[in-house]
Amino acid sequence: MAKRRTPITPEDLEQIVTPSQPQVSPDGNTVLFSRRHAGPKNTAVTNLWAVDIDGGKPRIMTSGDKDGHGRWSPDGSQIALISGRDGAAPQIRLLPAHGGESRALTSLPEGTISGFKWSPDGTQIAFMWREEDPEWTAQAKKEREAAGGSTPPRVITSAWYKLDGDGYFLQRRFVLKVIDVATGKIRTLWDKDGIGFFSYDWSPDSRTIAVTTVRGHNAIFRWEKTELRLITVATGKSKCLDWLPKGPKDTVTWSPDGKWLAWSGREEEDGTYGTDNLELWICQPSKKGSARCISNKTDYCLMAATLGDTAEVNFQASIQWTPDSKALLVRVGWHGESNIMRFNRRGGAPTPLTSGRCIHDPENQSSDGSVLTVMIDSPTSPPDVYIMDPRPGKDHTLTRLTTCNAELLRTRMFAKPTRYWATAEDGTRIETWMLKPPGIKNPRRRPAVLQIHGGPHAQYGYSFFHEFQCQAAKGWVVVYSNPRGSKGYGRDFCHAIRGNWGSADWVDIRAVIDWMKQRPEIDPKRMAIMGGSYGGYMTNWAMGHTNEFACAITDRCVSNLVSMGGNSDFIDKPDGYFPGNFWNKPEALWNSSPIRFAHKWKTPTLVIHSEGDLRCNIEQAEQVWAALQLRKVPSRFVRYPESTSHGFSRGGPSDLRIHRLHEILNWLDRYIGSGKKKR
Repeated sequence: MAKRRTPITPEDLEQIVTPSQPQVSPDGNTVLFSRRHAGPKNTAVTNLWAVDIDGGKPRIMTSGDKDGHGRWSPDGSQIALISGRDGAAPQIRLLPAHGGESRALTSLPEGTISGFKWSPDGTQIAFMWREEDPEWTAQAKKEREAAGGSTPPRVITSAWYKLDGDGYFLQRRFVLKVIDVATGKIRTLWDKDGIGFFSYDWSPDSRTIAVTTVRGHNAIFRWEKTELRLITVATGKSKCLDWLPKGPKDTVTWSPDGKWLAWSGREEEDGTYGTDNLELWICQPSKKGSARCISNKTDYCLMAATLGDTAEVNFQASIQWTPDSKALLVRVGWHGESNIMRFNRRGGAPTPLTSGRCIHDPENQSSDGSVLTVMIDSPTSPPDVYIMDPRPGKDHTLTRLTTCNAELLRTRMFAKPTRYWATAEDGTRIETWMLKPPGIKNPRRRPAVLQIHGGPHAQYGYSFFHEFQCQAAKGWVVVYSNPRGSKGYGRDFCHAIRGNWGSADWVDIRAVIDWMKQRPEIDPKRMAIMGGSYGGYMTNWAMGHTNEFACAITDRCVSNLVSMGGNSDFIDKPDGYFPGNFWNKPEALWNSSPIRFAHKWKTPTLVIHSEGDLRCNIEQAEQVWAALQLRKVPSRFVRYPESTSHGFSRGGPSDLRIHRLHEILNWLDRYIGSGKKKR
């Protein structure tokens, strides 16, 4: 007799296994991937696994607990990986492709490795590395503690000295290094980048590396000066393609025939994250004036990330050439989906290779282009590894290679979303989804939770969201939407709120609220509102503009854009995204700040924030808390420790993530209940 399925719980978070970064071998026979799961004492265990494409069970390839970023050598005989074993500094290791023990290729001091790439001839590996400041190494901390010394001050000389999830790196920057695989000799190839975010790629002949880079002090304010440079590997000398259009550039990719470069970018001063579409560009580096955008006939943005809380959310563009150098395979987010499209090098309309209400994230191809690895997740299934043949004229059927969460899928009930469209007062249509409680046929007059996404320039859609499923499992209807400001609906839709939050976005949220009140599934007197980051911003904004919600939850929020302008990891440029500045022209920032309307707040509110949040500083939540307390609004403030960051709900310690989910469920249950009877 089949076991009866039960509702999903917060504790099931520790049962979810997350595969990522599938890499097919050059011969197309085997797929390597990282596999992450919860370990003892709130650790996350990551190992490399492999699976043959013609069937068979996945097999473990490494024995460490922090082994990831596996990449095949060009001849398929070796696998390079990043390993942080036994608490030591991360190193690049080499593993025989057919099994055996890995060996350390590098012996770097304490620092961070941010990816690597094999040279096409297999003799070298280029990698990004940032050395830890000597005063902040584990050994230095240990010696201070032994001597009874104080924690040293952080001395800062640049506006760019911290990043949420990365911490404080002060004046340290990532540099590009190259290691000889045979001898282990390491050389520094590029150390002039002023930000530390740069993309790079080898030329097919292994003689040159192309990099996108911004040089100079406080380069973080000068994205429009991003250069595309060609570095001669043998000498380290570089040449700038100074005839390219100004603007941010990223994810540079060399064509297999060596004649073309592709990258994601736009012609404006914003970084790659902004309201204008991030587009697909190509050029022939040997031909001055050959740069052109080949996606400008569409309204797609290459940075339309679909948010979730299990799969890796990648805001970078995904670009790869086909082996014949005639086309590029690109991930495109649109209307809540994420699909793979082929863009012809000559231009024209792209060809969709995938479709369906899920998230398709392409990874890499076999040498002949007959196998493409793809990560797929959906609202009712965490991510798994798939393959397909992306070549023209072929059947693009997706074949599943892993079932990493088979037991969870077999024993738990999952809510399936239904799509609707709400209409704003100006006629704008807002794509909206409803998760109905699983196991309840035709639910009526149920409590409801309106979830608002962060960003704001991202999208909700067909990804797996454990948090949403936990709320639906409690018997609540969960509603989420993509108001103006979201990606996935074209440039104008996203651009509508630039420099003016709380305008068209609130009009759209207001339309979704009105739509909810008309739905037979929802009890309009038992509705809650919540969101994180910008979603917390809009929750705060809603509290100052309506009293229709029984309760609110504001998570890692924005409340005061004036104070946030100078304390976030990304400092506001004067007359940049918002007009004016945060010191003597704060009008636009203040007018869009929810704290301005705190005198109207009456909704019982749960405030959640991380003390280690470097994106939305915890002072944003403290202002909300102070106003709620002064106004005697029923409220609760949950502060998570400094070890947690802005991305805590997606990648923090499992015990604290489970604690957060219970705080949310308990608050909602207190104010909207879980049964049919109105409290």
